[in-house]
Amino acid sequence: MDWWLTLVIFIVGFLFGLGVAFVLRLMQSKNARQLAQELFSESEMRRKENVDAIVESLKSSFGNLSFEALSKSTEEFLKLASKTLGSEREINVKELDTKKGLIDQQLERMAKEMEKVSTVVKELEKDRVEKFGELATQLKSANDQTSALIKTTSTLNEALASSQVRGQWGERMAEDVLRLAGFIENVNYLKQKTIGGTRDRPDFTFLLPNDRKVNMDVKFPFDNYRKFFEADSDSEKEKFRKDFLKDVKNRIKEVVNSDYINPEQNTLDYVILFIPNEQIYSFIHEQDSSIMDEGIKNKVVFCSPITLFAVLAVIRQAVDNFNLEQTSNEILSLFGAFKKQWDRFVESLEAVGKKIEAARTEYNAVMTTRRNALEKPLEKIESLRSQQELPIAAMDGGDEEKE
Repeated sequence: MDWWLTLVIFIVGFLFGLGVAFVLRLMQSKNARQLAQELFSESEMRRKENVDAIVESLKSSFGNLSFEALSKSTEEFLKLASKTLGSEREINVKELDTKKGLIDQQLERMAKEMEKVSTVVKELEKDRVEKFGELATQLKSANDQTSALIKTTSTLNEALASSQVRGQWGERMAEDVLRLAGFIENVNYLKQKTIGGTRDRPDFTFLLPNDRKVNMDVKFPFDNYRKFFEADSDSEKEKFRKDFLKDVKNRIKEVVNSDYINPEQNTLDYVILFIPNEQIYSFIHEQDSSIMDEGIKNKVVFCSPITLFAVLAVIRQAVDNFNLEQTSNEILSLFGAFKKQWDRFVESLEAVGKKIEAARTEYNAVMTTRRNALEKPLEKIESLRSQQELPIAAMDGGDEEKE
């Protein structure tokens, strides 16, 4: 009977090991309490199934053995199995409780981390809402500024459509450049001054040394330039480009035909044509640079606001150099007069020095030779008075000396 009992225990232990492996696998997906309940139910079920299978096997294999003895052995086996399974179940429950505690701690840490993540997400959402509000405000401000710029541009286009307004705007631009260069009206330049003996009136006349002058006229060819950029087709652009360049050449002819270069008025051999817009000036140079050369041949110098500032700086430097030269000549002339007076001063001073030297010589002679000659008789007289023990005569208004 011992080996049957050993065989049964071995089989039960093997099956129990399979059950434990299965339980450990289930522990990864279910909590401790559910695992314990399922483990207990499954163990009971398997135990019954195994016992029934063993009983049936024993009945079929050992039919000649007494069923009562087998039942008795079975009861003992069940008691032993129940005891063994009970202790194993307690151990498994304890392990499951320990793992449940660890799982609960892990879940608690995960809950805290999730709470932190939720807080960060809320802050990010709040910041996103604020940034979106700021962006919306900035977009609205940009939209308002764009609308104002469009309105201003439209107003400027309407204003510049008038040639008179363009001329006034160009003169204002020239005055700003003149002011920036340090030029003063009626000191360094004249504005809208009619040339004597003619009806020509340049916009500006710059005053140079030796009563020389250079005239400047402001021209603003804008109509065809604006139409060029508003044109949709290449043919229209080409047409307006040619019309614009023709306008520029006509402005050169207007300046050349005017009496801006007049030797009788002491003007220089060149006249300045001021284009008060850098973009238009660059457009002329890009589209047909020969226009600039043609202007130079006709003694017309093109200037934009930047190049005009450079020309004015040269004019200012020339005026300052001329004034410095004039001042230097005056200083040299004054230095010659000073040299002449200095020579006279030195000559007179030497004469005074000679007279002082002669007086010093006479003074030394009086203080030595003449003094000694006068003191010798006095010493003899004083010696005679002392020998005769004569008193010193009292002087009027003086103190009487008592012996």
